[in-house]
Amino acid sequence: MSAPEPRRLAPLSSLIFASRWLQLPLYLGLIVAQGVYVFLFGKELWHLIHDAPGMGEQQIMLIVLGLIDVVMISNLLVMVIVGGYETFVSRLNLDDHPDQPEWLSHVNASVLKVKLAMAIIGISSIHLLKTFIAAGTLGGLPFCPPELVANAAANIGQARCTALTQQGVLWQTIIHVVFILSAIGIAWTDRIMNGAHPTAREDRLAEH
Repeated sequence: MSAPEPRRLAPLSSLIFASRWLQLPLYLGLIVAQGVYVFLFGKELWHLIHDAPGMGEQQIMLIVLGLIDVVMISNLLVMVIVGGYETFVSRLNLDDHPDQPEWLSHVNASVLKVKLAMAIIGISSIHLLKTFIAAGTLGGLPFCPPELVANAAANIGQARCTALTQQGVLWQTIIHVVFILSAIGIAWTDRIMNGAHPTAREDRLAEH
């Protein structure tokens, strides 16, 4: 028995529905951005390998955190490209593909939104950790002029000035907390909208 033919849409409906393909260049642009991050990762990795003998522990730690940051941003790009295309543009038909990401099998706009929020929190955590490491050099150091900011950030522990301020560290911490609260709010809102309230039995099991 042959499958029924899809119903033909009215011209206006067809035009509106086809407008989703306008997002295709955006996702292709994100793929290019992914390539740029691969280049950046290779550049930073070469810098770490080449200069490691003359670096201090803090400098190596900051570069490694920078590499992790690049990887997490790259993961975020993959989620946006693959999940966004699957959700808003067209199906990828990966159901039987051996390399299909596990999260893609149940992705929708709500799930994608929560995953993106969690990814942003992870990226913010890396930046905040780098800031806390660099904040150890705040005491007594003058603020760097603009031309020395990059050099100070790359030479933690050896710099004679700092690119950080106490207010900057405080605001970065506050922004990170806001990210966390926003993600909790998004997840809770989706839970309410989907009616995924825990049963009494699940509550009892959670207590034990």
